[in-house]
Amino acid sequence: MTAMPHEPLTREDILLEGFLALQTPEGFRAELIEGEIVVTPPPDGDHEHCISRIIKQVLRNAGTAMDVSGNKGLTLKEVPGAPRDHVIPDATFAPEHLALFRGADSWMPCDGVALVLEVTSTRPHRDRDVKRRCYARGGIPLHLLVDRDDAAVTLFTDPADGDYREAHRVPFGKSVALPGPFGFDLVTEDLL
Repeated sequence: MTAMPHEPLTREDILLEGFLALQTPEGFRAELIEGEIVVTPPPDGDHEHCISRIIKQVLRNAGTAMDVSGNKGLTLKEVPGAPRDHVIPDATFAPEHLALFRGADSWMPCDGVALVLEVTSTRPHRDRDVKRRCYARGGIPLHLLVDRDDAAVTLFTDPADGDYREAHRVPFGKSVALPGPFGFDLVTEDLL
């Protein structure tokens, strides 16, 4: 039997292999976003305060029981010329009856995810733009962005063609209506 020659590794293969083997310091988060490895330091207390307030409201008020993860790695659609995106939202919500997180690998597809939450941190442009496009490419129906620099919350809906077609933005202190399966008005006064 003759050995078949191996195809050479592409730049994308090498980048993905290096990313998956990356060891980050404790508390740091590594993501592969549109062909770039991004390492983020642990968040500050105000960042975590925003996440906590939103998670509490969702778990208390959603019309459907929700599971939530604060560190769930999601694999998303590829960008031409780049490896598959690997992102970690600040919070990922999925209907409890799907048991989406049970038995899932560290990196899982985003099928069944109802909403992802991002709170701006050290690189707000990445949270505002790049990750928004990633989530839209993954077909995640709802993306909630808490923009601490602009003191506003934006709900992105209706993903298509690599972005969200709808955006509803409110300043901190106003409520934003979360559609089904959530079906309640998210209060933002606590984010001030």
